[in-house]
Amino acid sequence: MWVLTRTRVAARVRRAAPAATILGMDTPIAPKNTNAFYLQAALSFGVALLTMILSVFYLPVDPWIRAFLGLGIMYLTTSAFTLAKCVRDSQESQAVHVRLDQARVDRILSEHDPFKSVS
Repeated sequence: MWVLTRTRVAARVRRAAPAATILGMDTPIAPKNTNAFYLQAALSFGVALLTMILSVFYLPVDPWIRAFLGLGIMYLTTSAFTLAKCVRDSQESQAVHVRLDQARVDRILSEHDPFKSVS
């Protein structure tokens, strides 16, 4: 009897819905990126930036045009980093645990009385 019950429970656990659905949460768990993905992204960025710098350097035009294109590359690169940071910050601020932590901090700060004497 015990073995049969244990087998039934194990079969139910295998067929069960994901933990997020069981707990009543509808927020999907974000997939984690691998180290290979980060390496590929960094190498791709480095190759693209190096290619653009070399192509502007060897472009058969006047130096002021090269300088203008070089500034354009620098501006595009820094704005890409800024955009990536803004997207990351936006996603982090929408995470459930961050919102819960912020709500806890807000509650603690609203209950705190700095003029209350400690006894």
